[in-house]
Amino acid sequence: MSQHGLWILLREQELFLPYSEFPWFRNAVVGQIFEVQLPSPDHTYWPELDLDLAVESIRHTERFPLVSRIGA
Repeated sequence: MSQHGLWILLREQELFLPYSEFPWFRNAVVGQIFEVQLPSPDHTYWPELDLDLAVESIRHTERFPLVSRIGA
């Protein structure tokens, strides 16, 4: 973890999750982040944050832009 994001090790590959792309982790406490599950090889789940992410969306953030419909 750093001031810019966090890294996870997934199947021998280290992936970086920048807070700018994954804002749900910015204010999470360490215990919430460390409690990650892999329900399937291509899916991650953080139960303490009620957050699930496809591995592909972590690897290729440009293909999955963060879009909010609040105020739309």
